[in-house]
Formats: sequence, structure tokens, C-alpha cells
Amino acid sequence: MFTPIYIANYCENYCIYCGFNCHNKINRAQLNAEEIEKEMAAIAETGLQEILILTGESRNKSTVEYIGEACKIARKYFKVIGLEIYPVNSDEYAYLHECGADYVTVFQETYNSDKYETLHLAGHKRIFPYRVNAQERAVKGGMRGVGFGALLGLDDFRKDAFATGYHAYLLQRKYPHAEIAFSCPRLRPIINNDRINPMDVHEPQLLQVVCAYRLFMPFASITVSTRECARVRDNLVNIAATKISAGGVSTGIGSHVDDIEDKGDDQFEISDERSVDEVYDALLKNNLQPVMSDYIYV
Repeated sequence: MFTPIYIANYCENYCIYCGFNCHNKINRAQLNAEEIEKEMAAIAETGLQEILILTGESRNKSTVEYIGEACKIARKYFKVIGLEIYPVNSDEYAYLHECGADYVTVFQETYNSDKYETLHLAGHKRIFPYRVNAQERAVKGGMRGVGFGALLGLDDFRKDAFATGYHAYLLQRKYPHAEIAFSCPRLRPIINNDRINPMDVHEPQLLQVVCAYRLFMPFASITVSTRECARVRDNLVNIAATKISAGGVSTGIGSHVDDIEDKGDDQFEISDERSVDEVYDALLKNNLQPVMSDYIYV
């Protein structure tokens, strides 16, 4: 179990399917160190021991040093720290690892390079090869785990799922020590969205992708986020998923402390708003073991 914390939503990319895109007229915000600490302290009080730190893709506003400071704060409260930020160089991943980060997730969005160009109209994210090689740079920088994902619905979801799995497989062969993880996000509604018409990926198709990942890489972690409703998530953890977010998850900036709440607009709408205790109890009812931390430092 884990929860995400969005510390900034400034972005320099123009991705037509994302609420954070630089041309979308939304409330932008960035948490300072004091606010980050307040948010993390509140999250830690729920019993969670793993956190995922996210920012919009803006090197100017969310510098590597700023993200590093967030990692140092997180290390006071959590045993496992993940990052979902813009891709950086190996030496910068090494710096973030020294600050406390354990793993890095990068969504390629779609592996169809032609379609990729039509979806990413401006910003550094347009450089397809730099993004596709981010996980390898993270491993070279010392991260013990890397996550892969395509945003299902941007293109042919089966081709994207296949490419995601093969990408992870090739990295696992080259770096056997790296922990591999998959995310299985489907498109969700965003603020001011009138530019994207996603190809249909329904619950049976999502199940097909999750099961394919599990059969192909039996020891990989599979995350099912709050993009999916409680019913879907409760069923997927019984079948193939191993990681689930919880705790009144929000994709906005500031959501766990009253005086910071709703400081910046959301990246997308979520579907499962259950608390940590509710998700914990649901896992127990499914005869599963809720795990707060899967790693011990000695």
C-alpha cells in the first residue's frame, strides 16, 4: 500500500490528454518545504510507510534540487520513496537516490512513435528516445527499482501493453538486480478536455493487460491506481495486482492538510476515494495481507 503526493503542477509540455499541460488554464501551485513536511506528516499518521512523489514536468519550477529536498523530508517519515517526475540524467538520478529515492516510474504514454508526436505538441517530452531510456539511466544512477507504463487508450492498447512488457523484459535481462514494476493506467477525464478521443479500453481489456503482465513477468510488481473504482481494484488484487494506492488520494496540489488543501488543480479525476483503513480492511476481507513496506534497510 502507498499513496501519491503531488508537490507541484507546473509543466512545460503540451500533452493534449493531460490536465497539467502548459496551455491548460488551471490553478498552478508548488508546495514549499514546510508544506511538504506538513503533508507528509499527515500521510504518515495514517500508517502508510511508502510514498510516491510527483511533479509536473518543469525543470524550471521543480528543479532536481527541489525534488531532492522533498526526498530528504520524506525519508523522515517513510521507508520507501518513489518518484514520478520528468526524466533526468544518470548523475541526477544518482543525486536523488542519495537524497532518499528508491525507485522511479516513467510513463512512456504510447510506444507508437508516430502517434507520440501527435500527442506531445511542445516541450522536452517530445523527445521520444530520451524518455524511453529513462529507466536505464535511473538504474545506472543507483535506483533499486524502475516502473513502466503506457497510458492505455492513447493508441492500440494491446500493442502498447506488449511494448511496455518487452521494454521491461529487456531492461531486466540487462540489469537482473533491478526491481521491475508495471502501472496500468487508463485515460481519465481532465479539466478543459476537448482534444482527445481515447480508444475504448474497458474493464475486460484492462484485465487482459494486467494478466498478460503477470504471466509474462511473474515477479514484477503491478500497480492499479485510484483511476479505477473500488470494485475493479478489489478484484484485480485478487487476480494479479500487487500494489494499491489508498488514503483519499488526490492528483491536486495539497490535499492532506486543511490549510493547504486544493492549492492547485488536479491532473485528472480519480475514481476510488477510500481511506487507508478502508482499503486495508478490504484487503483483509479478501484474505490478503496488507503490506506497508516491502523493503528493509540494514
